[in-house]
Amino acid sequence: MRTSLAAPVLGPISLTGWLAAALLLAATALAGPLLGGAARPAFILGCAATGFLAWRRSPADHLQAVLLLFAFAPFLRRVVDLAAGYDPSGLMLVGPLLAILAPLPSLRSALDGDRPLPPALAAVLTVAACVTYATALSLFQGEWQQAATGSIKWFAPLVYAAALSLRSEAEQRALVQAAASVFLAILPLTGLYGIVQYVDPPAWDRYWMTLTTIMSAGQPVPFGVRTFSTMNGPGSFASFTAVGLVLVGFLRSGWGTGLLAAPAALSLLLSMYRTGWLFLAAAVLFCLLFSATRARALGMLAGAAAAVAAAATLTPFGEVIGERLASLGDGAQDGSARERLEQYLVLWNQPDSGLVGNGFTVTDVGSAGAMAIDGMIVSCWVTMGLVVGLLCLAALLAAIGRAVDGAGRDGGIEAVIVGALACASLVQIPLGNVTSGELGLLFWTFAVLSPASRPRTRR
Repeated sequence: MRTSLAAPVLGPISLTGWLAAALLLAATALAGPLLGGAARPAFILGCAATGFLAWRRSPADHLQAVLLLFAFAPFLRRVVDLAAGYDPSGLMLVGPLLAILAPLPSLRSALDGDRPLPPALAAVLTVAACVTYATALSLFQGEWQQAATGSIKWFAPLVYAAALSLRSEAEQRALVQAAASVFLAILPLTGLYGIVQYVDPPAWDRYWMTLTTIMSAGQPVPFGVRTFSTMNGPGSFASFTAVGLVLVGFLRSGWGTGLLAAPAALSLLLSMYRTGWLFLAAAVLFCLLFSATRARALGMLAGAAAAVAAAATLTPFGEVIGERLASLGDGAQDGSARERLEQYLVLWNQPDSGLVGNGFTVTDVGSAGAMAIDGMIVSCWVTMGLVVGLLCLAALLAAIGRAVDGAGRDGGIEAVIVGALACASLVQIPLGNVTSGELGLLFWTFAVLSPASRPRTRR
């Protein structure tokens, strides 16, 4: 079994990128309302510069910086929107995507080298080909903006994953530890903000909820919000938080860690996003299978049960949480589940059964008569068509299988955590997104950090 030493919370390799990202976020929060619309391009350029500087420092440094940017960019977008007017395009959210494209200039030279390519690149390249097809469909229909938006959300995480897959084994283990370190700073901030948001949403959140077409965020009133904290929706926040809790829970020890993570755990419950809850449970249960993580997994299960019981009985929002938890056992009586099943029926009954796909031109779900798009299966079907969509899904499953296999063959704690996050993604694929934007970053980053994703040495 392989073991490794835990990295310090803010080690010397990570200070530059972490600090640059934090300074950019703080400066935008303070100056954004004064600059108005000019804050948007300034933030995007700042993200690109931060990504470039952090990547030059180290991949671990860069990962910490971009996780910070993705966690807080939607919050800054809302703050600026309140002062400058609502921007339906969400232009500022492009900033973190540009930050993860920082490795692109060096990627070509790395791929041109002599060494064998990582096996994980097969899945990455397959999905990239499918995204190219969807982009072409959008362009053929004259949807230039949709093509640009959809392609960068899907392509940027793939480019980043390709770059990380080429790093050495030591660097890849350091990347997992670096992610745990920065989440130790992110979770208490997003968790506390999420609780405040649920109790009394700030003005910028109310303004955004009034104008946005996202239907899952609840109502902009006290105790009416489905917590999305600093992120762009309950699903994104819950999935991001669940990944952070797994990393921190298994890779950082001490009573202080539990205190720092507690607000995020409560905010995760207040998101009412059951897929995020199931993701977290699946990851912890996976870790029960391995000796390196079994004791910590048992502790996390006991702690989670105590936290849920306390939240459901000792807090003013316990009744809401209890009702939502009870709905997990509703099965066929669950309205949300029925709506998801109906999506497949609607697609199959189309004249061509969605064989070709529509590209990145899906009508906004906030529009009258528009069908909601839930889960990767429906998303790939609608966007890429039945044939190419199935190819894309097969590549996702191959990436997950490789990460799970790596956990079994390696047995080290980082490998097990990567396998747990990949295995838990099986819950998200039929119910939520795993491939674009911040969730694409999380999925592909950890999928390619599996020991089974490293190139085999030539004999």
